[in-house]
Amino acid sequence: MNIELTGDQALVLSDWLDRVMHREDFSDLVDDRAVWSALLKISGTLETGLPQIFDSNYSDQLEAARERLISKLGDFGKSTP
Repeated sequence: MNIELTGDQALVLSDWLDRVMHREDFSDLVDDRAVWSALLKISGTLETGLPQIFDSNYSDQLEAARERLISKLGDFGKSTP
């Protein structure tokens, strides 16, 4: 199985996984230990395929990627008051 992501999608997903995978509340959400196999594979593949994570401008690149992706989403995922 192959999943294709844009560079922006890969960068944002890698950052998100890195931030949430080791939090206790995320571990509680993953109610099937077997799912960790896929999560670790995806995370590892992203980390080894993204040289940007070692770049001194990583934060700027990540923010720019987020902005580009959000601009394409329109209203999808927006919170409603």
